[in-house]
Amino acid sequence: MYHDTKKYFCTLMSCTEVWWSEMEHIRMPKVENVRLVDRSSSRRTQVGTLYLTATHTIFVGKGSEDRSELWVLHSLVCDVLKHKASQNGYPLIIHCKNFQVIQFIIPQESDCHNVYISLTRLSRPEKYEELYCFSFNPNVDKAEREHSWDFLDLKAEYSRMGLPNKLWHVTAINREYRVCDTYPADLFVPKSVTLPVIIGSSKFRSRGRFPTLSYYCKENHATICRSSQPLSGFSARCLEDEQMLQAIMKSNPGSRFMYVVDTRPKLNAMANRAAGKGYENEDNYCNIKFQFIGIENIHVMRNSQQKLIEVSALRSPSMGEFLMGLENSDWLRHIKSIMEAGIFISKAVAEEGVSVLVHCSDGWDRTAQVCSVASVLLDPYYRTLKGLMVLIEKDWVSFGHKFSHRCGHLDGEAKEVSPVIDQFLECVWQLMEQFPCYFEYNEKFLISIHNHVYSCHYGNFICNSQKERKDLCIKEKTHSIWPHLWENKLDFMNPLFKPDQSQNQGLLRPRTAPYCFKYWRRLYNRFDRELHPRQSELDCLMTVKEETQQLEEALALYEQKLAVLDKERAKTLYMQKGVLESKQALWSSPLDTSLANTPQDYIGGFIGGAPNVFTLQQGERESAELCLFGDKPKSSDADNSDQESGVADFSSHSSGEESLPSEDSVKDPDSDETGPNRA
Repeated sequence: MYHDTKKYFCTLMSCTEVWWSEMEHIRMPKVENVRLVDRSSSRRTQVGTLYLTATHTIFVGKGSEDRSELWVLHSLVCDVLKHKASQNGYPLIIHCKNFQVIQFIIPQESDCHNVYISLTRLSRPEKYEELYCFSFNPNVDKAEREHSWDFLDLKAEYSRMGLPNKLWHVTAINREYRVCDTYPADLFVPKSVTLPVIIGSSKFRSRGRFPTLSYYCKENHATICRSSQPLSGFSARCLEDEQMLQAIMKSNPGSRFMYVVDTRPKLNAMANRAAGKGYENEDNYCNIKFQFIGIENIHVMRNSQQKLIEVSALRSPSMGEFLMGLENSDWLRHIKSIMEAGIFISKAVAEEGVSVLVHCSDGWDRTAQVCSVASVLLDPYYRTLKGLMVLIEKDWVSFGHKFSHRCGHLDGEAKEVSPVIDQFLECVWQLMEQFPCYFEYNEKFLISIHNHVYSCHYGNFICNSQKERKDLCIKEKTHSIWPHLWENKLDFMNPLFKPDQSQNQGLLRPRTAPYCFKYWRRLYNRFDRELHPRQSELDCLMTVKEETQQLEEALALYEQKLAVLDKERAKTLYMQKGVLESKQALWSSPLDTSLANTPQDYIGGFIGGAPNVFTLQQGERESAELCLFGDKPKSSDADNSDQESGVADFSSHSSGEESLPSEDSVKDPDSDETGPNRA
């Protein structure tokens, strides 16, 4: 915790030129007695101090015990509104791109105006160098930063798909971005295509985005290719472009035709024909089947999400108000249309074995959505944590989705902003809701990606193309988000994921009935603090999984201890068995009679002055035998104990008379009977 302004500024401002230039826009760096209003209840407020820095707006609540803090990155600020004065002061409302809404009440009007002007400028940078990723400086060296950018390897991804092969290869025609400056440097095209055909096709396609491969199914050689719309107008045609599509079709030996999917509504595509653009004429292209999908343009999507946000921002709406607002936004209808397009393409590839060419107007918005959704449906790899990273890097970052324009990273044309990447992430979430055991990641992973797309914390989603990022030296000046997410992958794992499940190995077939689509509450309302918040199902499952893992670790530890104890017990039993066997061997071996003593040796007692065994009573002889041989004879064989012990009573056998005890030994110390009476 920091307790004064000096410590905040020492921590947040690391003397860089960018930071100091941003400080010029701060009119009021500190405002006291600011109220932070809770959205769920206007009566719940917290008084504290508001700080403005070059990169963050920071609110620090007052209180000696618990000094709560709120940090808002300026790159995430979408809009700043100043309202009319209230009883407590002047409200200032901040809308963020991650759907967080923050309301401050500032005591003085002049302070409120200065904060408003400062935040408006700080949240609308005019050049890339003002973005937070260029000043973000974690404690890593240059080599580690360069290594972080190598975390994902797209060459390895194409190799995983089985490329290059005898049908497809990498062309070097765009290495300097001369043919298409919004495409990546390395592109896969059919081997049968010549360079003049590629160049001719690029000149006939909008923005030079000629047909190139996005996904390859090595099981049946069917492909998903992408491009922009042709410059066909009402009657124009291009032989090179026709040859390009013919080569794509022939690169799939198992099919005699291919699909061309235009993701736009037909009316929109026909309107573009008046401007000299349009769509492919089936009469000019051999062996193609044309299909319109009907996904609306970026302007319709922007307005739709704005209506959805207004619904989600309602305070205590009735059921009718919420449902009517959700329906009027048409948001879920747009999600459904994108999903259906992905389903059509995935079934064409997996079930029909037919290649597909996908395009919209320029091929970087709806085309990216549909190709990505189809890939998730087709390939289980993209339903893993690292697989989704690779998919976004391939179909969005590398193929030139206009992140800076669509996400509003720089101060520019508001009409270019549109939630294209939001819709793709929501399509993945809708699939996760239908197939909860088929995805390795959870919704926290999707929300984290969404947050970093807009935050400009890392350099992955900056600029509009690979060429722009290379010219701006993004890899040399910023850090990559993917290693950071991978390091925290335990937070993003789905506890229900079953990688070995047979259904998880092939095509997903989601349902598209209206009731199958849900409102994504944890994305649009995740910052709402209710009076009695409930723990989410995911949090419960993660807690259970963590406890289960702890129990399994404890069980494994006890099993190791038991194994050690069993090993020691077996060793002890083995040793005892060896001793027993040695004793049995001793008793079972024949006695060497040559070593036995003669009767003359026992005159006067045992050798060495031991008591004479022949003068002892029977019980005492048994004790003597026990001392000699280390074992006790059986009590049931007491009369034959001398014979069994291997020592003969030579005196009794030689004389033939019974040997009588002496008078001194008549009385048995353990018995009241005398010797003569025992018979």
